[in-house]
Amino acid sequence: MRNNECIIKFLNKNGKVLQSFQRDKEGWHQTSSKGIVRRCTAEQVLSHLLPPLAGVSTAIVKVERLNV
Repeated sequence: MRNNECIIKFLNKNGKVLQSFQRDKEGWHQTSSKGIVRRCTAEQVLSHLLPPLAGVSTAIVKVERLNV
């Protein structure tokens, strides 16, 4: 699976999407729960991804495959 074939979602304990990250041909972008879209770097994506994976954050990480 390639970066542009998936979306990374961060969920709270109730399953509500807090934010999501997706890559396209121009780079990564973050979408907030309010629908605000921001461009970001791969390092910023990683800095959001590592705390939940390390068990420091209570957010749940879910990766979904897109129909590309």
